[in-house]
Amino acid sequence: MQHYQIVIVGTGFAGLGMAIRLKQQGIHDFRLIERANEVGGTWRDNTYPGVACDVPSHLYSFSFIQNPNWSRVFPQGNEIQQYLINACDSHHIREHIDFETTLERATWHGPSKQWHIQTSQGMYSADFLITATGHLADERLPEIKGIENFNGHIMHSARWQHDLDLKDQRVAVIGSGASAIQLVPKVAQKAKQLTVFQRSAPYILPRPDRPYSSLEQQLFAKDPSSMQQLRHEIFWSNEYNFAQRRNVKNEIQRVKKNCLNFLAKQIPDPTLRAKLTPQYEPGCKRLLLSNDYYPTFLQPNVHLEDAALKEIGPNQVVSEQGNTYDVDVIIFATGFEAARPPYANKVVGKHGLSLAEQWQTGMQGYQSTTVHNFPNLFILNGPNTATGHNSALYFLEVQFDLVLDALQYFKQENIQVFEADAQAEEEYMAHIQQLSQGSVWLSQGCKSWYLDPISRKLTLIWPDYAHSFRDQNQYFKRDGYHYQYFEQQTVA
Repeated sequence: MQHYQIVIVGTGFAGLGMAIRLKQQGIHDFRLIERANEVGGTWRDNTYPGVACDVPSHLYSFSFIQNPNWSRVFPQGNEIQQYLINACDSHHIREHIDFETTLERATWHGPSKQWHIQTSQGMYSADFLITATGHLADERLPEIKGIENFNGHIMHSARWQHDLDLKDQRVAVIGSGASAIQLVPKVAQKAKQLTVFQRSAPYILPRPDRPYSSLEQQLFAKDPSSMQQLRHEIFWSNEYNFAQRRNVKNEIQRVKKNCLNFLAKQIPDPTLRAKLTPQYEPGCKRLLLSNDYYPTFLQPNVHLEDAALKEIGPNQVVSEQGNTYDVDVIIFATGFEAARPPYANKVVGKHGLSLAEQWQTGMQGYQSTTVHNFPNLFILNGPNTATGHNSALYFLEVQFDLVLDALQYFKQENIQVFEADAQAEEEYMAHIQQLSQGSVWLSQGCKSWYLDPISRKLTLIWPDYAHSFRDQNQYFKRDGYHYQYFEQQTVA
């Protein structure tokens, strides 16, 4: 069994960023396990046509690894992936990674006060376990009657089959969220016939994208403070947009008006426009950005089915409205298992209880990073760490700071084991639920992946401004935990 002070699961933004920050603090006794053969996480896996980020590049990157050479305002997927590879290699993280190593089970071993981690490549033990699997790690395929009988090709947007030529194919895209609005215009350029199944119409705004000029890139390189200033401006502009989530009526109406005006400008046909008009308040789901999604439905080979997929036949798909379409290829753009992450079944704490079992009514934790009954565990991208209006990396960097602060404290105080206090966790979650009251997510008619599918609790998103997350969670709160020390096994 290989032993390390820290084992990290995953090498996307969360895992790589944590590893780099550990090194920067002089901590080198760590190992990352990665199920794939390269780093990158979401941006390695999602390679569908048109894949890009909806957060500007200078904010969707580490504050401690700024990149003056971003090609565009909004980065494309392959450029983000290359940024992560460069970050990994420039900080010599690759030597710490075991690739093609899948987590099978991680169990807290009380007698040794260590995590025992079973993988596809053997056993590890660790003083601390850090999960960094991300919200968008495991694709979600809906259970549709007859899917096993389909004679054509089926794929999820996160597992794009590049060897499949869509030319002259009849294609159905299932979904109208962030992935769909990016890939639909690209698929329409090739497909003989494209049918888009829309369960609920999204709110869409123009995408203010453009290439950075060589002069701008030179300025960023010569004056790094200009990049920091740009990050600052983008961040606070996004913070301003949070008001709509708090159900501030005038803000909701402002956003709604802008979105509907954009729709009307791009879709003159009133019948089609009605189908593309959302039936819920803005902010329930993330606002999407696209300049070419709406015009795609004006093309003669594209049809919008404003209903969910009900059934699949050998060569057909059937909507909830009973409409039938002959198809050769089905593309599921149906998102990810975010609220009920699969890794939770594999992480077992005290009393033989898995995270999934403890989270039967929804994910919860203390400081959105630690969990009662799971000693020496840090969860990056854990409960209530998603954001509907700003950069996810901002939240990650707060969590990095918390973990580093905790490790420093443990070393100073000779602490061997820590565990979140049950009462502290309950009070933290009660505070979050209180913050969520009156928000658009809990309003009638909001069906969002931010909510737990069973309890309908707001378990994924942070229901407040991003900077408030930093205010509350940048530092490890000493009094919210109990400890065991190396010299004696006492509880404080």
